[in-house]
Amino acid sequence: MDEKEMQRCFESAVELAKKGGELIRAAFDKPKRVDCKGGYSTDLVTETDEEVEKMILMTLRERFPTHAFIGEESVAAGEPCTLTDDPTWLIDPVDGTTNFVHRFPFVAVSIGLFIKKEPVIGIVYNAPQDLMYTARKGMGAQCNGREIHVSEQTELCQALVICEVGGTREPERMEVVRDNSYAIAMPPDPAHSVRAVGSAAINMCLVASGCADAYQEYGIHCWDIAAGSLIVTEAGGVVMDPKGGSIDVMRRKLLCASSPQLAQQISSCLKDIDLPHD
Repeated sequence: MDEKEMQRCFESAVELAKKGGELIRAAFDKPKRVDCKGGYSTDLVTETDEEVEKMILMTLRERFPTHAFIGEESVAAGEPCTLTDDPTWLIDPVDGTTNFVHRFPFVAVSIGLFIKKEPVIGIVYNAPQDLMYTARKGMGAQCNGREIHVSEQTELCQALVICEVGGTREPERMEVVRDNSYAIAMPPDPAHSVRAVGSAAINMCLVASGCADAYQEYGIHCWDIAAGSLIVTEAGGVVMDPKGGSIDVMRRKLLCASSPQLAQQISSCLKDIDLPHD
């Protein structure tokens, strides 16, 4: 893909994230039809999730008919979730649906473009707060057009770490969530604090912009982290498998941090679990 086409992809992603954000804001304070996915009363979907994804996918397919697509609600409806070397868009139309339902203002449209299984464009738009996080591979990361950078914190005992519960409640995974949060928050080297915001995409942007120092989660999906993974690395941070090695967005687990040293400290205290791949 040449520079002109890459810029066209970037501009389209920003445009569609803004349009998706407008739909989110229009519905934010209104009553919502809420359904559950996967048999879990905590894994929610609304008509806005479906409306935003339909709008984004329809436009991208018209503009880039040779590309592949992975959308959260499309996969939930039975479409395949396959990441190949082909240009592939990974879309989470409303990241933080439970936040959206409860009007907790951390809700994002997340759009990532992968080529050869590597992120090249990442767009995360926190719609209620009008914060547009953007990144292109090799070009740094921005929030509303201003350069952002990780905190560069290296010590867990001075860090603010994000740990999420997630939308599903499998007992084995919840045991890992509990144990990992405890390991990070308790002596001998406790973090300054542990937070849960409820949106993987926004969590990664908080690390990228230096508002948090690290984020770990088991049970996420590729569309949750596709865009944010590039934003963090372009802001100078580290994105990896929680137990070390390169991140595989299809393996449903993530550790990102402001420095390799902090990432290693957190990784060494985490309990690992293998989850069904996307």
